Amino acid sequence: MPYQERGEQPWIELMEAIFGGDFYFVHFNRQPGVANAIMNENTSQFLRNIFRKNVPPTPPEPGMLMINLARAENPLGEPLMEDNELSVFVSAFESSGFTGSINWYRNLDRNWQLMADVTPVIHQPTLMIYGEQDTIPKSENLKNIVPNLDIVSLDCGHWIQQEKPEETTQSILRWLEQQNS
Repeated sequence: MPYQERGEQPWIELMEAIFGGDFYFVHFNRQPGVANAIMNENTSQFLRNIFRKNVPPTPPEPGMLMINLARAENPLGEPLMEDNELSVFVSAFESSGFTGSINWYRNLDRNWQLMADVTPVIHQPTLMIYGEQDTIPKSENLKNIVPNLDIVSLDCGHWIQQEKPEETTQSILRWLEQQNS
């Protein structure tokens, strides 16, 4: 996800106005604990269903996407990783649950408030790796708020590190070498 400027409206309020109450960012905030419980009950199935590639475009279903993924018996697209690799994620989330991960979304408005007096420009050298097939659009103004930005695009979707592990690592290493030269 590209870095975002603060904006005029709290993020959850903005997303609710645009995407509605079932959008997962909004749902996590307006109905705390609901998605956590369902994802925890269906950890393996949820992770099997979310870590996919080449998912055919389908019209949005009613309900919250993450809950729908946790309950879906038949995954769409192709698996991103072998079962033994996926089992590492399953084991970790079976141990910790999803609350810690979801709390990042629940903290968005608090971060929005904390950033009220913060200059949004990041001056440190920064690398952004995009997936060309990601449904999340590239930031058109990222260079304005991250002036020392280098961008790499890989032929993959949202799960860049899982889809293109070697290419991701090589991109980071090349970028780090350039920073040190």
